This record gives sequence, C-alpha cells and structure tokens, in this order.
Amino acid sequence: MTEKIKTSLRDSTTARWIALALISSTMFFAYFFVDVVAPLQTDLERIYKWTPEVFGMLGGSEFFLNVFAFFLIFSGIILDKMGIRFTLITAGITMVLGAALKFYALTDAFALSAFATWLNSFLTWIPASAKLAFVGFSIFGVGVEMAGITVSKTIVKWFRGKEMALAMGLEMAVARLGVFAVFRLTPIFAENGGPSNSVFMGLAFLCIGFITFFVYTFLDKKLDKQTGEGLEVSPEDEFKFSDIGKIFSNPGFLAIAGLCVLFYSAIFPFQKFATDMLASKLNIEMKEAAAYFSYFPIGAMVLTPFIGYFLDIKGKGATLMLYGAILLTISHLIFALVPAEIFNVPIAIGTIVILGTAFSLVPASMWPSLPKIIEDRYLGSAYGAIFWIQNIGLLAVPMLIGYALSASNPGVSEQIAAGVAGAKYDYTVPEFIFAGFGVAAIILSIVLRIVDKKKGYGLDIPNKKK
Repeated sequence: MTEKIKTSLRDSTTARWIALALISSTMFFAYFFVDVVAPLQTDLERIYKWTPEVFGMLGGSEFFLNVFAFFLIFSGIILDKMGIRFTLITAGITMVLGAALKFYALTDAFALSAFATWLNSFLTWIPASAKLAFVGFSIFGVGVEMAGITVSKTIVKWFRGKEMALAMGLEMAVARLGVFAVFRLTPIFAENGGPSNSVFMGLAFLCIGFITFFVYTFLDKKLDKQTGEGLEVSPEDEFKFSDIGKIFSNPGFLAIAGLCVLFYSAIFPFQKFATDMLASKLNIEMKEAAAYFSYFPIGAMVLTPFIGYFLDIKGKGATLMLYGAILLTISHLIFALVPAEIFNVPIAIGTIVILGTAFSLVPASMWPSLPKIIEDRYLGSAYGAIFWIQNIGLLAVPMLIGYALSASNPGVSEQIAAGVAGAKYDYTVPEFIFAGFGVAAIILSIVLRIVDKKKGYGLDIPNKKK
C-alpha cells in the first residue's frame, strides 16, 4: 500500500494541476451564473417591474433551501458518506436544472402562460417572473454550494502537505474570473436579447461546467484505485452523525464560521448592488459602471494565488484574515462617506482595489485553515456547516440591503419604473451596513487569533511540509 501511495496520481504534479483545472473550470461557470443579472438591476426594474426589494429577494433566494431546508448540512453529510464523485455529479445536475428554471422565468413563453397568471394572483407586489426565478435560483443555490464544499474537499484530497493554499487560491482566482466575465459580458448579452439572453448564456456555460466535472470523476476514480481511498473505510474512520456535534463545539470552527458569514455578507450581496451604486454615485451609464467594477474580481484573481503561495511557505493565516477585515471596512466606509461631488473614477477604482485585496486575503487564508482544526473524516460536513452559516447571511443581507435602499430613498423606485430621467438611488445607508459587517469581522478576527494561540491549531504555521 505504501508503494502505491508513493506512485499515485496525487504525486504527479501534472495530474494534480489537471484535476484542479477541471474542477476550477466548473466553478468559473458557476460564479458567472451566480451574478449573471447583477449588472442588470435597472433593466429588470424597467422591463420586469422588479423593485429593489424584489431584486434583493432574488439574491437571497439562492440560499433559501440551503438555510431553511438544511440542504447544505445534508450536502456535507452526502459528501462524507457518498464521496466526491457522486456529490460533484449531483451538484452539476442541480445547478443546470435550477438555472434552466430561472431562464424560463424571464421568457415570453412563461409570461404568456396560465402558470404566470396564477402566480400573479397572490403576493401581487412580486411579479410572477420573480417568483419563478426565486424557485429556480434556490435550486441552483443548492447545487452551487454543494459544488463549493466538494471542490474544497477535493483540493484537500489532492494537495494536502503540498501546495494546498496555492491550489485553493488558484481555484478562487478562476472563480473570480467568472465574476469579471459577468460584469463585462452580461451587459453585452442583454443588448442582444435583454436580461433573458444573459441568463441563457449563463445556462449554456453551466452545461459546459457540468462536462468538466464529469471528466474530473475519471481522474478521481483512478486515484482512489491507486491509494485505496473510498474502498474500505475502518469503522473508526467512518463519518458518524454525532460528528456534527463535534464540529459545532469546536471553538476554532465557530470563530472561522462567524468570520466567514460576516466577511462574505459584505462582499457577495454588495456585488449585486455595486453596479447601480457606482452608476448612481458617478452619474454614468450602467454598462460603464459594470466595466469599472469588473476590476474588483480581477484584483482578487491576481492576488489570491500569491497569497496562497505565501501561506504555504510562510503561514500567517490568522494574521492575514485580520488585515483583510480591516481593508474590507475601509473600502465600504469610503463608498459611504466620500460625497458624490468629489467621488470620481480614480477614487472608485482605488476603493475597488482595496476591496479586491480584502477579498483575496480572507478567503485565501480561511479555507486552507479549516483542515487544520477539523478531522478529515468529517471535513466535508464541516465545510457544509460553515457554508450553511455563511448562507444565512447571504440569504438575509440582500433583502436587508434592498429594504434599506428603498426606505432611505422614498419614491425613487416608482420614478425609475416610470422612466423619469435622472432618478437614482443614494447608497449611503447600505454602505454603512456593509461597513458594520467589516467592523464585526475585525473583532472576530482578533478572537480567532486568541483561540488559535490557546488551542494550538497552527493557523499561522506554513501549510507546506518540508
């Protein structure tokens, strides 16, 4: 067995990076679809009559089933019980089905259907197109979060003791490239067929992503045959449902989970409103604003692999998380406090770069840290649990921001829907909310450093074994 492990695919540099390229490609397409309508808030309000509250509900709907039906907890258990290959294929199919339903919700065929008429008969302030899109996006959300935790465990499987943080950083970089593509391509797609065409292209990309997941499973199966993993598991190494209690009683896990939900609540919901915020504050067109914001994921994409390499060689994971939380807070305070009269393109891009740096520091440090505090046999469930906690914030915050935006801008939604020239939102209140999450993340980062020193997790120790 020892000889088999020495000569396995995992010890082949080429095989490791091919495996990473395949699963990262799928996450590129998945992240593209997550924010596929983010640059189209005004179009959705004008064409489909989606108010900011409805738009915020769409963002939150991605996480509805994961949170309230506990699908992320189940996803982690499925991953630990059924293995990587089964979970990847299940995730891919679920993403495609949910995306197809969201696309159908924006088509003329649905708008003219009896089903749409029935959906319009209740909760009349929410258009039928939005209601069906909520359902589709929530199904997609089950798949994309299941894919996320499975990809994380897959990288640990191939890169533990090697370039694990670098590999996770590169996977995140490729996913961020998907966000960049959204803000560059979605407005172009919408010019040639409206928002529904943008969603259709996202669906087509997801189908390609399913294929790359499928191809990866052959590599995974070959690796398991070589190492014996997944073939015979001793009773003491099997996942047990009682392990869930061990996860939630682990102080290191709780600290990272809290930091995770606070940090991501100030990033992903912001992405959905950022284009309109920049357009309003700079008084420019949505397409131009989307182009400026596209530099945000590019900055994160470029920096994340370097940070991952630093973590592998030098460590300092807990320290970098603190620095990231500080930068996150600074960026949102700039958006909130700098008056529109002096807020210009250089300030906007500079602030976006600061936010992109924060977006590199925290995730690149956080995800490789979890295997240091959680046993392998229930690592999938731990990733599922932390994503579930994260999803609670990602479900609630977009709706909170949509409500805060409308409440702090009375009458603006009606003006935009009526096509009144010059009507725009003031994002000061939402930006203060995002900054508040950053302040809380700073506090929890300090708590995590204290817990790390007390428990000896080694979060500041390099990942790569010499």
